Amino acid sequence: MNAYEFQAAVTPDRKLSIPNALFEKLKHTQTVRVIVLINESADEKRAWVHLTAEQFLAGYSDADAIYDQLE
Repeated sequence: MNAYEFQAAVTPDRKLSIPNALFEKLKHTQTVRVIVLINESADEKRAWVHLTAEQFLAGYSDADAIYDQLE
């Protein structure tokens, strides 16, 4: 499997354009796998950080306190 990375903008009709150089490598009926990466907003990033910390601390018990005293 080959991977190609390129920037694309969503068109007004909600489509992504493929660069011509890449488009020429595709067969007419070929099925491709597409992965779309979208930048997170600052609010989403903060929410994930908060959730991660919350879930991590939820698993902490009094029995784990012994590890806090290790040097």
